[in-house]
Amino acid sequence: MDDLGGLERELRAAVRGGVDCSVTARALNTMDASNYRRVPLGVCTPADGDDVAAALEVCRRRGVPVVGRGGGTSIAGQATGTGLVLDFTRHMNGVVDLDPGTRTAVVQPGLVLDRLQAAAAPHGLRFGPDPSTHSRCTIGGMIGNNSCGSHSVAWGTTADSVAALDVVAGDGCAYRLGQGWDGAPAGLRELVERESATVRTGFAPYTGLPRRISGYAVDALLPEHGTDLARFLCGTEGTLGLVTEATVRLVEAPPAKALAVLAYADESAAAEAAAGLLPHGPLTVEGMAADLVPPDSGLPKGGAWLFVETGGATPAEARAAADRIVRSCDRATVVDALVVADPAGQRALWRIREDASGTATRMPDGSEAWPGWEDCAVPPARLGAYLRDFRGLLTEHGLRGTPYGHFGDGCIHVRIDFDLLTAPGIARFRRFSEDLATLVVAHGGSLSGEHGDGQARAELLPKMYGPALVGLFERVKAVWDPADLLNPGILVRPARLDENLRFAPLPREPVGPVDIAFGYPHDNGDFSAAVRRCVGVAKCRVQEPSSGGGVMCPSFRATGGDETHSTRGRARLLHEMLAGEVITDGWRSQEVRDALDLCLSCKGCRSDCPVGVDMATYKAEFLHHHYAGRRRPAAHYTMGWLPRWLRLVERTRTAGLVNSLTSVGVLAAAGKRVGGIARERRIPRVARQTFSAWWRAQLRRRVRERRFGPRGQKIAVLWPDTFTEHLAPEVGRAAVRVLEAAGVTALLPPRTRFTYRTEDGAPVAVGGNVLDPRRSRVCCGLTYLSTGQLDRAREVLKRTLDLMPSVVDADVPVIVLEPSCGAALRSDLPELLPDDPRARRLADRVVTFAEALERLAPDWAPPRLDRAAVGQTHCHQHAVLGDAADRRLRERAGLEGELSGGCCGLAGNFGFEDGHYDVSVACAEESLLPAVRSAGDGDVVLADGFSCRTQLEQLAGRRGRHIAEVLAEGLDGG
Repeated sequence: MDDLGGLERELRAAVRGGVDCSVTARALNTMDASNYRRVPLGVCTPADGDDVAAALEVCRRRGVPVVGRGGGTSIAGQATGTGLVLDFTRHMNGVVDLDPGTRTAVVQPGLVLDRLQAAAAPHGLRFGPDPSTHSRCTIGGMIGNNSCGSHSVAWGTTADSVAALDVVAGDGCAYRLGQGWDGAPAGLRELVERESATVRTGFAPYTGLPRRISGYAVDALLPEHGTDLARFLCGTEGTLGLVTEATVRLVEAPPAKALAVLAYADESAAAEAAAGLLPHGPLTVEGMAADLVPPDSGLPKGGAWLFVETGGATPAEARAAADRIVRSCDRATVVDALVVADPAGQRALWRIREDASGTATRMPDGSEAWPGWEDCAVPPARLGAYLRDFRGLLTEHGLRGTPYGHFGDGCIHVRIDFDLLTAPGIARFRRFSEDLATLVVAHGGSLSGEHGDGQARAELLPKMYGPALVGLFERVKAVWDPADLLNPGILVRPARLDENLRFAPLPREPVGPVDIAFGYPHDNGDFSAAVRRCVGVAKCRVQEPSSGGGVMCPSFRATGGDETHSTRGRARLLHEMLAGEVITDGWRSQEVRDALDLCLSCKGCRSDCPVGVDMATYKAEFLHHHYAGRRRPAAHYTMGWLPRWLRLVERTRTAGLVNSLTSVGVLAAAGKRVGGIARERRIPRVARQTFSAWWRAQLRRRVRERRFGPRGQKIAVLWPDTFTEHLAPEVGRAAVRVLEAAGVTALLPPRTRFTYRTEDGAPVAVGGNVLDPRRSRVCCGLTYLSTGQLDRAREVLKRTLDLMPSVVDADVPVIVLEPSCGAALRSDLPELLPDDPRARRLADRVVTFAEALERLAPDWAPPRLDRAAVGQTHCHQHAVLGDAADRRLRERAGLEGELSGGCCGLAGNFGFEDGHYDVSVACAEESLLPAVRSAGDGDVVLADGFSCRTQLEQLAGRRGRHIAEVLAEGLDGG
């Protein structure tokens, strides 16, 4: 459009909500969770229904298409468009009214499903449909796609749960839709009555199909079906009208639930059995195969599973119903079974199923897999036969995929390893799509069983309904939207299924525009493939803290749900940076830099994202290129070079002077202003004696006194990270004390490097004397990594490897007390130096303090403290290192209570940088600070990370302690 500025100005004048036609806004909305990409002109966030009508009026005059958008999790391309995107999640996202007596709720289209469930739960009610994206999908999107979810065998589809809809049609008219013809646009009744024979004939083959989502449900307008206009509009994918308010029906939620997990040899056996369970009245019958399940899942042994949920008035009643399901099974086909009545155990298993939409995007060998034929549905009794034919078709086309989904409804989800990057691969994608559509119809199925047709399947609807009924769909569209304003190219007169593919504009060079610094081992060294990991399932957009201890994505929540600051949003901008169409200045892009600026590098996405997006690494990569040959922000030189400055303080023995200067208000303020540090922050005090100096003094004393540990005592290397070394040496001292009590001798890494020559003259590097006072020392490079100074990080890490040949080559664990440093060594080190075999060997030696005790002193009993513990699992420990050993150690020590999830918000240099303070505080206020404020005076406040302890001290006035400090105090009877 030539007059983009004019469109923006006219929209701003017409609506009270937001209008944004910036590069960032357009780039964020080019894609949903499908294979498709369209570049919009701008984004409008309407404040109410009047804004929707006003925006449509402006767009109708200018001939600009309009697409409604909720959570952007559609997988068929229907949430993308080339005109104006109406994003309902910003303002139109509330529960208007909830009436427990009539079991109805009036809601706005941008309301996230979980928020409706939370509002209904105190009344013993819930909304029946619940897609796996329930924590971020919206009611408007569910209406548009006629979403279903795992409980559809009990409570049906969204169309079964909608009582009335307020809609603005493409012609600008507002309609109130319910049962009967009142509120219908002119000409619709006459059209349906005139074509009633075509409607009855066309839909007749699918009368008994529970998951018939494809096409327009024109049969809902027949008199024998109650002429239900609200039901008809469900599944029209925003092509006929935009919902501004919905009255939905709620169902009674069973007070108690149990989960029967039935194991089968393979998914075909599970599919054959699913229909036979329906007479028992289960709430769910979900199927999964082993390819999508982690090895430590806790599921019974088998190759595929059915998740069969039962309900009851009491836990015993729900458990009894699940036991009956197990007893009713054919013992010849069920390999094993498990009944889980514990709510926490059920949630853990359901997370495996819900993450499958992301997990399935990678094949077992790491290759990519994509949607496109994500949710075909057949009659449940035919599911087993259909799956066998489906597998045969995959083999015939040389493709792979792992089916899972709603077996009780005959609906299968699958991601397939289509090659959507090359012309031959795209041609095969089309041939397979045409053949699969034929196969689905042959089994009496629907091309879409949950997520709508969109662009992915609409072109093939004539195979299912025939040309006459599809032609009727077009005439229905003309009644509601005569100018074809709403979501053109979707469902009616659709674009080809192999057009507008999201990967088309990406560079074909494997590393993108320039050489990359990290190795990206899980993506074959391809930065573009790493960015492609984000397929849009949007788990990062969850607006409530995770009850399961998750982290991702703290900045999204702290900014009130701004997509720019979600993991998905940042991945979208990186994708568009590589594409070069919307974002045209590559690594120098200010839009990408601004979006990454509030990324805390918490690495939560690395573990919490179902497809393993690692935005912390992508951020470091971007900053490395963005500032190449240019002046960096002051904070990169102050906090990015922190190890260098602290070693300078140590060498000049000026810790006391530095502490005195930073305690003087005027001097501290000036230093923070020059150094790019937030004025609200207090500068941590530098220790007068470093941890290494203390350790060397202790060792010299023992040598003089000839006090040595017993022969055969276990040995470990204790890593002197920058924070423990210079800022919190008391943590290192406590760790040594506890390790010695457990029978482990802690040695520090060598500090010098020298070489000797073998008989053939080859130089061999070895570590020097641990007592040598020379300056060289090991470092994980964390501060250089977090600020994107990757050349410097690489130098530091190479020097570290040069210092540690004896450690790297020996089977000696390396204990790292600071979780961020441990994560850097375990993950960033081998990824930044992928060609150096020493990097992987050192990474494999890294253990946490709790892991070291468990491995080296399995029989040691820690002191019993028997106190409540509060705090937060460090985000890097959660994402990279794992905290299972820490949980076991706390349990053995009698430290009771669960640590909270999320991120403390300080995140190393992030919370100290100027401009980040408010977001840093908001992150801390989410989980950590409330948990600590509610703690009793005698409770232990645990915080293994220096950042977490600093945040607690500066914001809550509470001193957090490393687990080593707490145990050391316990050894002394404290």
